[in-house]
This record gives sequence, C-alpha cells and structure tokens, in this order.
Amino acid sequence: MKYTPFGEFYKILRIKNHENLNAASKLLSVSPAFISSVECGKRPVPEDWYNILCKHYSLSQTEQSQLKDAIDSSQTIVKLGLLNASLQQRKVAVAFQRSFDNLNEDVANELLEILNKVKK
Repeated sequence: MKYTPFGEFYKILRIKNHENLNAASKLLSVSPAFISSVECGKRPVPEDWYNILCKHYSLSQTEQSQLKDAIDSSQTIVKLGLLNASLQQRKVAVAFQRSFDNLNEDVANELLEILNKVKK
C-alpha cells in the first residue's frame, strides 16, 4: 500500500504512541476505513485534523511544522476562495491555474520564493 507524506507521518505517529486505527478513528470521529483512505491519498486530509493531532499528541513546534508540510504535500486539490479577492488577485489565481500544468521546477521554485516573502 502506498502512503502519502501525511499517511506516512500519521502512521509513524500512531505507532510511536501505540495507537491503532480504531483508537485513531475514535479520536478523529471517522471510520478506520476513512483514515486509511486519507493516508493513501484517496481522500483529502480534513482541515480540523491538524489541530486535533497537534493537541492530542502534544506535538513540538518542529513536529507541527513537519505535520503541516506532510499535509500540504499530500493535497491533490486546492480550492481558493475568491469572494473577497481584488480583481488583480483573481487574475493571478486564474492565470496560475491555467499555467500550472506547464510549470517547470525552476519557475515553481521562483514562485515559491516570492510567495514565501509575502508571508513574512
């Protein structure tokens, strides 16, 4: 079975804490099958899982960052809310979506650098 980065992270976290899928399903209020489908990338990671896992496992800052990276790396669909976006922001979002499949690694790295500057 192939796991996403989130699936690997969470499986290791469960093993370290001696928890099986049944215990995890109670924690996350979902079925073991649902967790398995998330770990394998068949379903997206629910938004509330980050906070639940950080709190339940008392994750350190480093572990929280690793979890966030694992979740981000496992996403297969990204939705943008453009309701409050400016016209220019909407144009950027649409242009990015149209050209996404043609981005090479160099351009992707440049864009990531630019976006990381905006966060700061």
